[in-house]
Amino acid sequence: MSGSALYETFARAPLAFEKGEGVWLVTKDGSRYLDFAGGIAVNSLGHGHPKLVSALTEQAAKLWHTSNLYEIPGQTRLGERLVAATFADKVFFTNSGAEALECAIKTARRYHYVNGRPERFRIITFEGAFHGRTLATIAAGGQQKYLEGYGPKVEGFDQVPFGDMEALEKAITPETAAVLIEPVQGEGGIREVPAQTMRHLRELCDRNGLLLILDEVQSGVGRTGRLFAYEWSGVTPDLMAIAKGIGGGFPVGACLATDEAAAGMTAGVHGTTFGGNPLAMAVGNAVLDVILEDGFLDEVARKALLMKQGLAAICDEFPDVIEGVRGTGLMLGLKCALSNAKVNTALREEHLLAVPAGDNVVRLLPPLTVSDDEIREALRRIRNAAQGLSKAAA
Repeated sequence: MSGSALYETFARAPLAFEKGEGVWLVTKDGSRYLDFAGGIAVNSLGHGHPKLVSALTEQAAKLWHTSNLYEIPGQTRLGERLVAATFADKVFFTNSGAEALECAIKTARRYHYVNGRPERFRIITFEGAFHGRTLATIAAGGQQKYLEGYGPKVEGFDQVPFGDMEALEKAITPETAAVLIEPVQGEGGIREVPAQTMRHLRELCDRNGLLLILDEVQSGVGRTGRLFAYEWSGVTPDLMAIAKGIGGGFPVGACLATDEAAAGMTAGVHGTTFGGNPLAMAVGNAVLDVILEDGFLDEVARKALLMKQGLAAICDEFPDVIEGVRGTGLMLGLKCALSNAKVNTALREEHLLAVPAGDNVVRLLPPLTVSDDEIREALRRIRNAAQGLSKAAA
């Protein structure tokens, strides 16, 4: 055997961290990095949050796993709380966002099947979308670079240009079951769906008997300053996939549904071995304890404004490096004038971690618990990186 024992599917940065403290990550030699990548929007409450550590360790001392052959009280509790806080009536727990999307896709198809329309299985998606890495979700995302080399694409997904309502209407056929969209595209480059478009989507689905599925894997659980991004538009979906932030770093996902949408999901038609296990549910409930505290989401929105204003000033000062600022809440993107890889490397050299995305964007996804001082420190480092790149390009 030569080289690493691991699959070489990740182009990893030459960094390894030993511990995390809030918004900071620390290497073995003591170097400290401001974590504005957040494990790709996963570490919603930062690293080592005492409430999450306590929830996990207390549960770990009691019970790890029983499977879904038996009742799991933490699952019932987290499900009831998500239902109380959202449009949903039913929840299915998974281990990841991709599995939550798979559940949503299966639920939508099954809905039409039990209603006597088995031919309705196709789902309309949007260019630039990212819905996961399973065979079905790469087909839903439709990006050639993720599909290449895996044989025939899973049937049943029709893609239209992002935000093109005319193309969407033309794509609806008697076989269409649902429309699937991210309210804010993450991997696609922090592209928001306007509230008016969301309302149009809901009306279009209602008129054509389609289900509206939202992918809030990245935008959900407080990331935009509301519990879920759909709340900004006043539109409610029929199905929604969530993950990332709900586990605060522990693998948790969920598919949320209305009673009507989930009516076909009866005993034996879908399942999971690990999904909704006691460890995951203990952490998920602890995350909700913090995020649903009075004033927490208002603070996210306030801090987001501070950060966005600071980024806009840097953009104005160095337009040759950063063309613009995108996003909402603490889900922000820098549209780069240089290559986003170059900007991301410059940020890392300033000991600030960010995440590249499509459309030549660098994402900033800090923990929702980030302080004003930490935002100011991040802005200082981003400005330093931009200044260095601007000088080098001159």
